[in-house]
Amino acid sequence: MKIPISYSVRNLKTRRLTTVLTASGIALVVFVFASILMLAEGLQKALVETGSYDNVVIIRKGSASEVQSGIERLQASIVETQQKIAIGPKGRPLLAKEIVVLISLPKRETGKQSNVTIRGISENSLLLRPQVKLVKGRLPRFGSSEIIAGSSIAKRFKGGGLGETLRFGMRDWTVVGIFDAGNTGFSSEIWGDVDQMMQAFRRPVYSSVLFKLRDSSGFGKIKLRLEGDPRLTLEAKRETAYYKEQSEMMAKFIRILGLSLTIIFSLGAIIGAMITMYSAVANRTGEIGTLRAIGYRQKDILSAFMFEALALSLTGGCAGLFFASFMQALTISTMNFYTFSELAFSFALTFEIICKSLLFSLIMGFIGGMLPAVRAARMNIVEALRSG
Repeated sequence: MKIPISYSVRNLKTRRLTTVLTASGIALVVFVFASILMLAEGLQKALVETGSYDNVVIIRKGSASEVQSGIERLQASIVETQQKIAIGPKGRPLLAKEIVVLISLPKRETGKQSNVTIRGISENSLLLRPQVKLVKGRLPRFGSSEIIAGSSIAKRFKGGGLGETLRFGMRDWTVVGIFDAGNTGFSSEIWGDVDQMMQAFRRPVYSSVLFKLRDSSGFGKIKLRLEGDPRLTLEAKRETAYYKEQSEMMAKFIRILGLSLTIIFSLGAIIGAMITMYSAVANRTGEIGTLRAIGYRQKDILSAFMFEALALSLTGGCAGLFFASFMQALTISTMNFYTFSELAFSFALTFEIICKSLLFSLIMGFIGGMLPAVRAARMNIVEALRSG
């Protein structure tokens, strides 16, 4: 014979104040836990989605990012001759030679300087990145000092808006267009003609070469050919893998720091749940004795109290997740550990994060409710009835 679930639910409703306080504590911990996971997921999503699986990034061997890389013109020309490269609209290889440098710009709100990525692009750069859409103005004319800015740059940095002027590389550059790349890292970049950028920054080498594969399965062969060529000192990576590597260090740092704080907060929530359940046991000693006297077994009492603890924690977990979901509306910025430039991204809530957060809340409820439930189940029937 099992104790009805309605019995446990009714007891939770009876102790409204303690139920609300305990559930609120668990909700706060789950909110922090879910927000940390969403933050790390948003960062990784922003960088991973920046790349395309069919695209290959070529950088100098040993370089961690495009900023640290340098590819001579002769080496870039050798890469351009590879037969595995897809053919573009004009019958030429769908390949872009690019340069990436960092500059410092003042923010609109605070005036504080922050690093921004400048990318010198070729004619095929936009074709290789279909996720980039021009939303205002027009594309820059190659051979001129015209640039287009990502939507995040236009909003947050002085001089980054349409029609405004930026000065870097000993030149004035006019923003003739604004592009949007969704929640990817490209939205935090400024693009202009690669040849003009190389002249302005006095850099005789490219930072990277990007091309699209004719057949995605041919990546292994072209990687071996390029990295085994004695004339080249280059490394080939899928664009998705390249940006994923850039996100791992920062995401790991966020998770470790966030989870450490969450564990500390969770101890308080577990203690709160334990106090609540011990209080419930103390106030219902007579009830417990009566239940045992009419035939309910120890495991039935244990199950009833554990159900209360788990229901309490699950309610708090759902509330915490509900409020955490609103974090998706926020966009924050941080420094990319690999390029040292500012990167804007949003919180991202996934099904996996929902499952982990609810499981975490149930674990807190289980730990907090186990000892009080065991105490209730082991009560002596006579002493319980006498105390009641």
